Amino acid sequence: MQQIINFIIRNKNFLLFLSLFFISIVFTIQSHSYHKSKFINSANFLSGGIYNSVNDISGYFNLKSQNQLLSEENNRLKELLFNIDKNKDSVFTNNTSFEQAYKFYPANIIKNNFSLTDNILTINKGKRDSIKEDFGVITTKGIVGIVDKTSNRFGTVISILNTNSRISAQLKKSGHLGSLKWNGKSSELVQLVDIQINANLKKGDTIITSGQSSIFPKNIGIGTIQDFNNDAAGNFYEINVKLFNDMTNLEHVYLIENIHREEINTLLNE
Repeated sequence: MQQIINFIIRNKNFLLFLSLFFISIVFTIQSHSYHKSKFINSANFLSGGIYNSVNDISGYFNLKSQNQLLSEENNRLKELLFNIDKNKDSVFTNNTSFEQAYKFYPANIIKNNFSLTDNILTINKGKRDSIKEDFGVITTKGIVGIVDKTSNRFGTVISILNTNSRISAQLKKSGHLGSLKWNGKSSELVQLVDIQINANLKKGDTIITSGQSSIFPKNIGIGTIQDFNNDAAGNFYEINVKLFNDMTNLEHVYLIENIHREEINTLLNE
């Protein structure tokens, strides 16, 4: 305490000057509208910069929760999109007239294989999250694969980059149906076979899911035609499809449940 008093005594003239200077500034700002407005603008600029920096920092640490919210919102929109009755003019639905056909579940890829011939992915959702075998797996760009096995907390996915994978697909423009498979070579290309030779093809045409299975809805993107040739018999095309997804860089995915899948499969197996 004594040191503080000694400091004040030693610097009393300087401290008196600072006090008077501060008081004069306050009076000047209070008595002149121009100076007052400038002071307020400067204070707002300074505080705004501080608040913005604080918001950026807090926003960075909240990215995980924000991504979760966006994922859940995308999930809700996808359910609405793929459950709209295409024969109706309105997307308005209610509990008495709307029958949901597909449910979507957000998930993350925690292990991604793409350099083998029979690639399997691992996701962070399992039985406790209502995930079952034969759920479709997609991203916002296109298809990824099909759920193969599930444990309580995790699941494995047969990637479209798996030589055992077979998915029903079609030409978006003409509607011709074929089967999607992989020859085990490029991670960017899969092959569409069984497209009849009378189909009108050109490079860049879009390939989508056909909807003629109990796994994927129709119109989910797969990729575009890179090139094509006739098969050995000359009756069908062999088409290289460049994938919309970068299969070497997957993180957020959506799992698709066809609510009527078991009923459809039971009917087909009778």
